[in-house]
Amino acid sequence: MKDKTIDDYMALPYKILIIPDEDCGYFIQLPELPGCMSQGDTIEEAVEMIRDAQRLIIEYLLESKQNISLPESMTGV
Repeated sequence: MKDKTIDDYMALPYKILIIPDEDCGYFIQLPELPGCMSQGDTIEEAVEMIRDAQRLIIEYLLESKQNISLPESMTGV
């Protein structure tokens, strides 16, 4: 996705994995975006936290001109 913005990547349909955790409420990650994980006391908080993490990772990858993984639904895998 050449010349795409952070918002373009944020709008992509990345899979969200939510795992209940006895110690921290919910562990959440975007498995198609390596390193993108967080946690929250509630599902709503976990989703909010993963969106913040997603934005930061995409921003870093764009600024450092690194490849950004696309969702599997867009790659035909």
